[in-house]
Amino acid sequence: QVQLAESGGGLAQAGGSLRLSCEVSGGSFSSYATAWFRQLPGKDRVLVAGINASGGKPFLRGDVMDRFIVSRDNAKNTMYLQMNNLEPADTASYYCAVGPNLLKLENWGQGIQVTVSS
Repeated sequence: QVQLAESGGGLAQAGGSLRLSCEVSGGSFSSYATAWFRQLPGKDRVLVAGINASGGKPFLRGDVMDRFIVSRDNAKNTMYLQMNNLEPADTASYYCAVGPNLLKLENWGQGIQVTVSS
């Protein structure tokens, strides 16, 4: 059974930084595509960043690509989202997910809140 556990969320001021971590247990982490999503209340979950299992250029959505860094450490079964120069618009619940590829993410974390104050 694959389980994902997010950490690192919380409250930050605009312009500050937070690093989200997601530790994955069970399964074969190195074979997974890994992704971060965020969701506002009443809104759909949207893809923020992702990395395919084969590596290659990570995906970052346009409004964060100059501020966020996505990475993974296969030796630690952990994925990261470094969020810099945070904006109030980044306030959301953030979810990590893994699966065979970025179009088929089968396992999800419980979500973690990020709140950015102005």
